[in-house]
Amino acid sequence: MSDESMPARHEDPALDLLRPYVTATVQALRAQGVELERSWLDPSDPRDATIVCRVEGEYRALVWDEETGWRFGRFVSGRQGERTRLDGEGYLGEDVLPAPEAVALSVGAGAFTRPYRKLRDHRDAPEAFDAKVRAAYSN
Repeated sequence: MSDESMPARHEDPALDLLRPYVTATVQALRAQGVELERSWLDPSDPRDATIVCRVEGEYRALVWDEETGWRFGRFVSGRQGERTRLDGEGYLGEDVLPAPEAVALSVGAGAFTRPYRKLRDHRDAPEAFDAKVRAAYSN
């Protein structure tokens, strides 16, 4: 039996590079008692990932992308291969790669309050960004 709350391996190595980070975030959410439904990596330009969960009886989702970091809101729609749509979303903050534990604590604390702000462009120094991900969250 597979655990759909964990992101599956992605056929695109550039997306699969992010799987350890998203997996660590799923594990941190689970440790905080968040009810997890499913997660996935996809699509690109910019790369993103989605974690769907239930909070206070509602389907919510955390969406990460390599330009804005994490955002959280009511899950409207999404699946692997299409962008996730949220309603009432708020952004986490100042870092594109915050520690998974900080993300999990932020869900419970309601810390997703910042408006949209692009923190980096995914086309700027992609090799350096990938090296940072690899160094912090290697397979």
